[in-house]
Amino acid sequence: MTLGRLFRVTFLSAVLGLIWLLWPVYGFYSNQFETLRLPFGWADIPDASSSESELNNPSYKDAAEAAMDILSHRRSEIGAPSLSAAISIDGELVWAGAVGWRNVEKELPATVDTTYRIGSTSKPVGITGLARLVAEGKIDLDEPISTYSSDLPNQAWNKFTARQLASHTAGLPGYEENDDWVGLYRSIALRTRFSDPKTSLSMVDGASLQFKPGDDFLYSGFDNILLSVIQQEIAGKTFNEHMANRVFAPLLMTSTVPDHIKVADIEQATSYQAKGNRVKPWRSVDLSHKLAAGGYVSTPSNLARLGAAWLDDTFIPDVVRKEFWTPVELNNGEVNEQNYALGFRRNTAMIDGIGEITHLNHGGVSKGAQCWLMIVPEHNIALAISTNRRTEAFFDFADVYVDLLEIFIPAKQRAESGSN
Repeated sequence: MTLGRLFRVTFLSAVLGLIWLLWPVYGFYSNQFETLRLPFGWADIPDASSSESELNNPSYKDAAEAAMDILSHRRSEIGAPSLSAAISIDGELVWAGAVGWRNVEKELPATVDTTYRIGSTSKPVGITGLARLVAEGKIDLDEPISTYSSDLPNQAWNKFTARQLASHTAGLPGYEENDDWVGLYRSIALRTRFSDPKTSLSMVDGASLQFKPGDDFLYSGFDNILLSVIQQEIAGKTFNEHMANRVFAPLLMTSTVPDHIKVADIEQATSYQAKGNRVKPWRSVDLSHKLAAGGYVSTPSNLARLGAAWLDDTFIPDVVRKEFWTPVELNNGEVNEQNYALGFRRNTAMIDGIGEITHLNHGGVSKGAQCWLMIVPEHNIALAISTNRRTEAFFDFADVYVDLLEIFIPAKQRAESGSN
């Protein structure tokens, strides 16, 4: 090989290698900013809309019909391929509905059994496993986590408590603050398969703490990843086995699985990015590192069951529920800025005809999908909503919960009074 040919081959290899390294970085930023998205590969969402409604309690027939109209209108309004929701009342899944398409290119309809990426709504899912361990007396939320795991990869983490991790007050960085540069790249590229949450910690084990534990609040998925490691150490099983035994099997959450594990009989919605009113599939990503932080897929029905279980004293004892639903105070005695409790935010909302309600909630924004889970204790209601695109403003999608509660709370009150 001549020197000139060797130079050309070396140069071409270097260019291709650089493209391979930088392509996911471009993908990351193009997914954040619509103007950076390439002009080809887009598809129109079909004008006609498929729909499916599942009514499990005839007392809510009128509410269910109105809810389907609400979903159809909101799906069109936000330009989503599909929109799906479910409501549990008094521990019963009374209704689930889905409109639109789980796959636009093939015109495959969304059904109530379609799963969606749920993003950070994975956090209350994983936290439910923690609550079960607390109920069993197997973990003290205020003991250093080194009590339960003696070989943490960063000694600065030894004095963290489970309460601090579950409330994002431990001091770990978020993805954007991560100065473990290899880990930062991996969290952008999303190409690496992690078989265990403990190995996922390599993405952040060299990062600097952002503050002294308990001094401040910083929302971080790494908190939940570390917490999942502690859970599996206590359970003596893999995190997946622990969650299956303590959460998914008891609640019949058969459609809640890790995104990277494809199950033949589970129909997962294609996740989309949008450009104007057109969509194309989200780039291929591996979310295995962030399972308890943002790596699950689920159905709204499964999530509504999870929400309902938090209102069941036999599943989550009242004393444990109160502890997990109390917003956490910082070391200075002030409640953290997001009113974040343990795996849930605690907020209020005004519902026409009802007044102010208090709710526990967690939203999720994933790669080409969004999710919302909320629990309304005073009305014994749990509600979940999912879609397979991201909207510019999260509540353009999620605040459909207000419309749904405006019809289902009065329906519940009518059912309880025996009136039509």
